[in-house]
Amino acid sequence: MLSSALPRTALVRALSGNSCKSATKEALQRSRAYITAKPISSRCVCTLTSSSHTMTKHEHNRYNFFPDNQLLQKRSNFSYAGPRKLSDILKTELLEDKTVTEISDMWMTYHEGKENVHGIVMDGKKGRNLLSKAAQCPFFIEPVFRGEGHFMIVSQFQTPNYFLLALLEDYKMDPAAAQPLLTISVFDDLAETKDVVLLRCDIINRGIEDGEGYKLCQSLINDYLDFEGVHMFNKKPEAFNVDEFVKEKEQKWNE
Repeated sequence: MLSSALPRTALVRALSGNSCKSATKEALQRSRAYITAKPISSRCVCTLTSSSHTMTKHEHNRYNFFPDNQLLQKRSNFSYAGPRKLSDILKTELLEDKTVTEISDMWMTYHEGKENVHGIVMDGKKGRNLLSKAAQCPFFIEPVFRGEGHFMIVSQFQTPNYFLLALLEDYKMDPAAAQPLLTISVFDDLAETKDVVLLRCDIINRGIEDGEGYKLCQSLINDYLDFEGVHMFNKKPEAFNVDEFVKEKEQKWNE
């Protein structure tokens, strides 16, 4: 479940009245209408998309790098305890003689075409840096834009490698009961030996659309890598300008 430790400062007091001020009620209600009655749990796993790939689905299936698809389909259901380790998704013992390019291609090809699931690849240093910053500053917010308005998503990092994202409005009412929209997992198992980190983002509720979820994941990851705004939000929230933040995000969202 989400912790209730979101910084209680002037920023949060401002958000309590303005997190959905600019959003159309229809957009927020449409999100809530699809949210299932299950609390956020740290036992789920996720996925994202990026990078070029050359290995075909036939090839990676032939090499049998991934476990049984039916098992993974069951684990993608939020009510089921999802894979907590990379080895639950990928047969890591078969990767010793594979290059970074081959591993990246397999990861991206495996997630290609899967509904509400995306995969992304980072180099080892960048991925470790992401995890380190997330551990220091576990909370952040991201706006989702629909029509003429927007609503806010709150993200919390839970060690060792999970981001859980929910509607800020639901979080404010009861952090423990906030319903998950999507999750992001950061697997750094191969960071030292192969200099690669594999990310997985699962869009687990129809309250957020696939394209929105992908943009949200990319935006959150970029904010943590940049870190200035994330650090300010967690450590000096009174200096965090929400209006300016939303304005900048809207420009990037529409690019």
